[in-house]
Order: sequence, then structure tokens, then C-alpha cells
Amino acid sequence: MNRIGLMAAALVLGGLVAGMAGALALTRASQARAGADATHRRADADAVARGRYLVRAMGCNDCHTPGYPERNGEVPESEWLTGNALGWRGAWGTTYPANLRLSLTAMSEDEWVRYAHTFETRPPMPWFNLRHLGDDDLRAIHRFVVSLGPKGERAPAYVPPTETPKGPYVQFPAPPGP
Repeated sequence: MNRIGLMAAALVLGGLVAGMAGALALTRASQARAGADATHRRADADAVARGRYLVRAMGCNDCHTPGYPERNGEVPESEWLTGNALGWRGAWGTTYPANLRLSLTAMSEDEWVRYAHTFETRPPMPWFNLRHLGDDDLRAIHRFVVSLGPKGERAPAYVPPTETPKGPYVQFPAPPGP
């Protein structure tokens, strides 16, 4: 083989080696990304499971899921947290449990955490309990609710104490008896 042939062979061989090294680097980078993605999916699944647990343990479904208490909690998860047209009437007026699936899917995790730590509302919502939760728990609740996806309609609007609500409501607290 002449000198030009040797140089061409060296260039081809060098190109093959460089190509193989590049392919190996891409494969390793892809494997690292896949490993990181799997770790992220596991962490996200854990957060969703934690959020599901917190929603149940904190009693969010009791008000925010229609029929939940009446059916002893036997409501499909696909129906959870869609708000309720059953009002709670007291000295403050009549309030309705919000559709959390519409509310939380409209907020980022960070917005939800800030909101949960600062908002105040009318009874019977125990808003003060949310303030005691840590950021990780609030983020888990957000991830769970967002995993359910948006569903349903917004709850009816607040009715002032001077007006009578049109739909069903629970008098809370009940007026004194005879």
C-alpha cells in the first residue's frame, strides 16, 4: 500500500474510532437520562401516593367530593374533589366546597404552596390546618390532585347571610331547639 493509501486508511480508521466513541458517549448519556427519568418517576409516584394519603387522612373528600360521607367513602377516585353543590350555612352566609381539581390544576406547585400557607376563608373549611403542613406535604397534595386531572364544574358562589341559598344546604351550626 502506498503512502496515500495508508493515510486514507488511517483517516477512515480514525473516523470509525471517533464515531464509535461518540456513539458510546451518546449511549451512556441516554442511559444516565433514562436512570434519572426512572428516579424522577418513582419520586413523583411516591409524592402522588403521599398526596392521596393526606387527602384521605385530612378529610378533604368529606366536603369536596359529593356523596362521600353518605357512601362511607366508597366513591371512585375518579370522582374525588370535584366540589359540591351542598352548601354550609351559618352566621357567615352559605359557602360551598370548591372544585379542587379545577383550582389546583390552574396553579403551579409553587403557587399552591404559597396560597395554602396564606389564604383564609369562611367556615366550615379548616383553612388553618393547611398552614401547619410542610411544603413537601402541600406539594404531594398538589401532585395527587393534578394527577386526577380537571373534572366537573365550579362550585356555586358564596351566598351572603342576608340571602337564602337556592339549592340544598346544611344549617351549621344548627339553630337552638325549643
